[in-house]
Amino acid sequence: MFDLRDPMVPAVARVIRSRHETADVWTLDLELVDAVWPGFSPGQFNMLSVFGVGEAPISFSGEPTDNAHIVHTVRAVGPVSKALCHLKVGDTVGVRGPFGNAWPMDHARGRDVIVVAGGLGLAPVRPVLYRLMADRRSHGRVTLLYGARNPGEILYRHEIEKWRTRLDIDVEVTVDHATADWRGHVGVVTKLIGRARFDPADAVAIVCGPEVMMRFAAKALADSGIPEKEIYLSMERNMKCGIGLCGHCQLGPLFICRDGPVFTQDRLRTLMATKEL
Repeated sequence: MFDLRDPMVPAVARVIRSRHETADVWTLDLELVDAVWPGFSPGQFNMLSVFGVGEAPISFSGEPTDNAHIVHTVRAVGPVSKALCHLKVGDTVGVRGPFGNAWPMDHARGRDVIVVAGGLGLAPVRPVLYRLMADRRSHGRVTLLYGARNPGEILYRHEIEKWRTRLDIDVEVTVDHATADWRGHVGVVTKLIGRARFDPADAVAIVCGPEVMMRFAAKALADSGIPEKEIYLSMERNMKCGIGLCGHCQLGPLFICRDGPVFTQDRLRTLMATKEL
């Protein structure tokens, strides 16, 4: 039986399912070949390797209580991610992890939770939404605000439609560029924050997406009254080793893979505003 405790040695996993989400995004379901998966916490990530190509950090996007399958949603943008997206059922990949800290699920109990996601940023917060809905009575108002570039790039579309039918979660979706048949909001996702219903004095905000989107979303949430220490963001910068040894993901005094990837806005505000840091 393979020992997952060595963080630098990848375990071998097999692709058991591949789903084409959008034009350049796939979701892969993996299972370990000769190891027992320990599970993960929402917000953590794996280092996935395509043998002979390279390795890349990919956040978890599946159900946190499912210890049989490892689920990752990947956009084909570079050599490794393109190779991951082209894998077929039965192909093998290397898996190191889980790494990093988690979204503040215990801290959010009994409070309003507002989730703001942009583009592929919906994938790392999907486990949060699963957890919130599974334990719905333990939270106040739950809100998802999601923005995509256009209707064709909306992730998990059928799942979002299902979430909208629930009476205990508010879901709003916007696109930057609408098509002729789009009937929803048009504009950046930060514009939805002013319309959302939550108690800023007793709310936790979870934000994930491109860095520029997160900067503006964090500012809008702070302007709405949520303290910066209650605004959580997930960073992803050039992670290579996963354990803070190589220095590739350094952001000022922080190492994203070791100290994050989840940070509060009061820790990130100055760092994210510094050019070329």
